[in-house]
Amino acid sequence: MDLIEFLIIPIFACSWMGVFLYKKYAILNRIISNPNYRTLHEVPIPSGGGVIFSLLFILSIFLIWLNQQLSDNLFFMLGVGGVTASLLGFKDDVSNIKASNKLIIQLILSSWVIFCLYLENLLYLNWLPIFILIPALLFIMVWFINAYNFIDGVDGMAASGAIFLSLTLALVLFLTDKSVELIPVFILIAILVGGFISFNWPPASIFMGDAGSVFLGYTFGSLMLYTTLNGDITIWVWITVFGYFFADTMVTQIVRVILVKKWYLPHRSHAYQNLARITASHSKVTSGVVLYNIFWVLPLTILSVFRPENEVIIAIIAILPALIITYKYGPLFSSS
Repeated sequence: MDLIEFLIIPIFACSWMGVFLYKKYAILNRIISNPNYRTLHEVPIPSGGGVIFSLLFILSIFLIWLNQQLSDNLFFMLGVGGVTASLLGFKDDVSNIKASNKLIIQLILSSWVIFCLYLENLLYLNWLPIFILIPALLFIMVWFINAYNFIDGVDGMAASGAIFLSLTLALVLFLTDKSVELIPVFILIAILVGGFISFNWPPASIFMGDAGSVFLGYTFGSLMLYTTLNGDITIWVWITVFGYFFADTMVTQIVRVILVKKWYLPHRSHAYQNLARITASHSKVTSGVVLYNIFWVLPLTILSVFRPENEVIIAIIAILPALIITYKYGPLFSSS
């Protein structure tokens, strides 16, 4: 933790400067997100900016690992898997990868996480057979990777979410005095994404692209499995912290499976996307979710820490307003 405290300003500055320089590079090399039927922006925007904070994250945890403040398996899980996820996403930003190939790579990434967890002896769950446990964990990881990609649809949404999630989860670990080595990891994510968000806050001048969203989905997914199986953060606290994002992605997919024949195709029928079109403002939607997180999700998360016997009820309360909003303004409102 001391190393991160000492390097907060330099890390933030490196992220900010890296994104600033990358934006010029992306424009020169035509790494651009052009408007289409799925997007909500009206002009071409440089994309792939997430490669900066993701690779800086890998470099930073490598230094933490060298300083013997991170276990080998956590470094391999977050470092090796993280850089692969980032480069996969960046490749997709530059030249689209076939959906089937992306799924194969995501399954390989998810298998790597399970391998690292197995080495940590976290998969010895006697109440669930291994032939059920492994596919379930693979499904969760692939879902998490794609779910985070789903919320990257309006300016600042995925970036502000990553900052909130990271700082809140670091607070949870601090309050419960659990897994001290992970607190700097979460804080590091928040600092690095903080350097990016000044360019991504509406109106965005750059997008994180899959280089950022796939990396964040992989990182949060692997940390969720690690902390849940290790008993550091319960699954109900994770659901509480992810509040709006969990509700939007879950309800949207379920309703689309029911309503839309080809539900698996790309779309823009998430509630936050429809609300951005209704209000004609990315800023209002992103700010609304930020306020929801700070004034609703954060207090409930803290409450669940001090009242663990009520964490199931608290998780339901945390996502209930988001479930209602998503049901009303999601695919039922627009199944496009």
